[in-house]
Amino acid sequence: MLIDLAEEEHDEASLQDALAILKTVDTGLNQMEVQRLLSDEGSEADAIMYINAGAGGTEAQDWVNILLRMYLMWAEREGFKAEIIDSLVGEEAGYKSVTVTVTGQYAYGYLRAENGVHRLVRISPYDAAARRHTSFASVAVYPDVEDRIDIVVPDKDVRIDVFRSSGAGGQSVNTTDSAVRITHIPSGIVVQCQNERSQLKNKGHAMKILKARLYERELEARKVEREKGRDKKEIGFGSQIRSYVLQPYQMIKDHRTGHEVGNVSSVLDGELTPFMEAFLAYQADRSADDTESQNA
Repeated sequence: MLIDLAEEEHDEASLQDALAILKTVDTGLNQMEVQRLLSDEGSEADAIMYINAGAGGTEAQDWVNILLRMYLMWAEREGFKAEIIDSLVGEEAGYKSVTVTVTGQYAYGYLRAENGVHRLVRISPYDAAARRHTSFASVAVYPDVEDRIDIVVPDKDVRIDVFRSSGAGGQSVNTTDSAVRITHIPSGIVVQCQNERSQLKNKGHAMKILKARLYERELEARKVEREKGRDKKEIGFGSQIRSYVLQPYQMIKDHRTGHEVGNVSSVLDGELTPFMEAFLAYQADRSADDTESQNA
């Protein structure tokens, strides 16, 4: 109403004041909506992200490197601290796998939107015939709850193996048996860490990852229990969630939410939050639908 009055009386000062108030209110509402979307259990935790190359050799390993750069740039944009704690370098380029910790409030709440398989379509720089290739990489994100929740892992439930770190060669390779692999016997979960030269530090990182995966596993079990009887197929790890097409046209599309953009460079440079918030809203709507169905 204030804006209408200001426009009718051609009062530019009042119009600007009204628009400023509207912008403040809109910003406040957006912040409240994001907080609502991030209200699920564990959302406020730090995150542990694992990116793994799919079939495709060098092309898929380079895709892991591109995704890693994208997430590191996103973390920097949003004020999170990201650190690579484990990696297995590819023979020619990129990574076979890489594990990253992302520290900051709601890191897991945002990054859980990235769980699943990411598909890249482009003309491969590793193909002498300049043919178009399709590559896949999987992303798994777990809440880092080691410092927030006391998760007890009995010694009898784990097997710890040490081995020599692998790498690209030269001085970067650790010549002692400092790499650590932990197998959680009841669940079959296997984690490993080899980036540190200290076996103790690698063991600490590996145990952190194991506890995060066990916690996330429990959350998923509770979710499945709550959603028994749903007809809709749940989107989870192992499903293709997003396509990044660089040739013959440019587009990035999330297959869960329908959110898409044509500015591929901006997304690969870390402008991911709109995709994440679209997923959070999609997830919140599905939860609301479930609640209505249960109450009907």
